[in-house]
Amino acid sequence: MYRQKIIIRLLLCLLPGLILPGTLLAQTAPEVHAGVDTTNIRIGEQVKLRLTATIPAAQFKDIRLGFPVLPDSLDHFEVVSRSSIDTSGDDQLKVLGQTFVLTSFDSGHWEIPAARFEVLQSNSALADTLFTLPVGIDVGTVAVDTTKAFKPIKSVVSAPWRIWDYWMEITGGMLLVLIIIGIIWFLRTRKKSVPEVPTPTVTPYELATQQLKALKAEKVWESGDIKGYYTRLTDILRTYFEHQFGIAALEQTSEELLQNIKPVTKLNQQRDKLRSILSVADLAKFAKLQPSADEHLSSMQKAEEILEWTRPKSEETSGEGVVTQEA
Repeated sequence: MYRQKIIIRLLLCLLPGLILPGTLLAQTAPEVHAGVDTTNIRIGEQVKLRLTATIPAAQFKDIRLGFPVLPDSLDHFEVVSRSSIDTSGDDQLKVLGQTFVLTSFDSGHWEIPAARFEVLQSNSALADTLFTLPVGIDVGTVAVDTTKAFKPIKSVVSAPWRIWDYWMEITGGMLLVLIIIGIIWFLRTRKKSVPEVPTPTVTPYELATQQLKALKAEKVWESGDIKGYYTRLTDILRTYFEHQFGIAALEQTSEELLQNIKPVTKLNQQRDKLRSILSVADLAKFAKLQPSADEHLSSMQKAEEILEWTRPKSEETSGEGVVTQEA
C-alpha cells in the first residue's frame, strides 16, 4: 500500500514534465490548414478553398512561410481566381491566409490534393515542410426526371424595340446634323472681306510737279552736288512715266526708255526734250561732266514742259500754264 502511494506521487511529479514539452512544442511550431466553404457542389458551381498558416508571434519575424503555388488546373478542378495573402492575428499568434475559387465540370467525388508549405529561416534556408490534409468535394449532376417527356427547344425570343434604347445614337445624330447646318449657315452668311483699295490722294502728275518744285527750290546744283541733282531730276520723270503711263522706266536705260515711249503719243512728242535731259544727266552722273548753270536751268525747264504737255485731261488746269525758265 505504501509502495503504491510512492509510485503515484512519482508519476504525479513526472507528469507535468512529460506534458509541458509537448505543450511548448505545439505552441512554437507553425500549423497549416485547408478548408472549403462547402463539400457539395453541382457541375459548374464554385467552391472557395481557404489555405491558412498559424505562426506564433515570437517566431513571426524569424521565419518566412512559403505558400503553395496552385496551378490553373488541378485534377478535376479549375482555378477561377486567387486572392493575395492576408495577415491577421494578435500578440500571441499570427494567421496568414489565401483564398482560391475553384470549379469542376466532372461529376463524382474528388479530392483537392494536399497543399505544401515551406518554412524558411531568415537566411532563406529550408527549415521544414508542412502539408495540409486533402479535402474531399462531391460534384453532383443536375437531377433529371426521366419519367417526363422531353420539352421542345424554345425559339429565339426577340426583345421589343424601344426608341429609348437608342437615345445616345439619336442624340448624336441630331447634334451632327445641327453642326453641319451651323457650318453651312456660317459659310453662307459670313461677310467676305473685301480688301480696301486706298484711294490715291495725289495723282502722279501732282506728285511729280511737287517734287520738281522742291528740287528747284533747293538748288542742289549750286551746292556742288551735280550728280545728285540730275539723279533726282531723272528719277522724278521716270517715276512719273511709270505711274502715269505704265512704263517700267526705273528699270530701263536711257536708250531703252526713249524706245519704249514711242507708243505713247503725247510722251513721244516730247522725245527730243527728254533725250536732251537724259544725255546731260548721263554725262553728269557717269562721265563727271560739269554742265553750266544754264544747262541746269534748261534741264529743269524741259522737265516741267514735259509734265505740262503730258498732263492728263482730268487734272484741273493750272492758272500758271507752262512754267518758264527763271531769269
